Amino acid sequence: MDLQAYKDIAWNGVWKQNTGVVQILGLCPILAISTNIVNAVSLGLATIVVMAMSNLVIAALRNFIPYEIRIPVFILIIAALVTVVDLAFNAYLHELYLVLGIFIPLIVTNCIVLARVEAFAAKNEPGGSTVDGIAMGIGLTLVLAVLGAMREVVGSGTLLSGIDMIFPGMQPIVLFGDDYPGFLVAILPPGAFIALGCLIAGRNWIEARKLARAHAAALAAKAAEA
Repeated sequence: MDLQAYKDIAWNGVWKQNTGVVQILGLCPILAISTNIVNAVSLGLATIVVMAMSNLVIAALRNFIPYEIRIPVFILIIAALVTVVDLAFNAYLHELYLVLGIFIPLIVTNCIVLARVEAFAAKNEPGGSTVDGIAMGIGLTLVLAVLGAMREVVGSGTLLSGIDMIFPGMQPIVLFGDDYPGFLVAILPPGAFIALGCLIAGRNWIEARKLARAHAAALAAKAAEA
């Protein structure tokens, strides 16, 4: 693959086929863990590592995996990598590990990971597959980060709540003062659905404006030729 092909793969994962706001996959972790930006980004980074490594390993072994048993083999590889990430969180970020709870092991069953392995890594070379896994993971992490920030700011009036679990001594940013009553709906499941809907609508609006500009430019070019 040339450099342009890698750029196209990266742009596809981050924007064109973003798993959170385009494919609408993996809603359970997206909605459940995005109550603040620290939890959201932490789970997103764990997913990036798993997606990148699983895509790399499966792309490298794709010619040796019998087609009939590919799905069980894919799941075993993903499960092994998730176990490594899970144990690393437990060892080095134990407080955060307790907060994220079951959602790190559940990466094994996340349809985003298995979908990219089946759709891309099993059919392409390791380099492009690794870039695809990283890009898809970054796209998911960006959605989680924005969603977590929106819900945390509106729901509790802070930003980076829980950052001390990663960097001891650091304190969250208090945006509206200690007397801010909070907006409970934002940190409950209905708030998650509303915030995600706003992100999807925003992305669709940007794409619609882009298409409208392209159409206007094409009409102007035809008028100039005439």
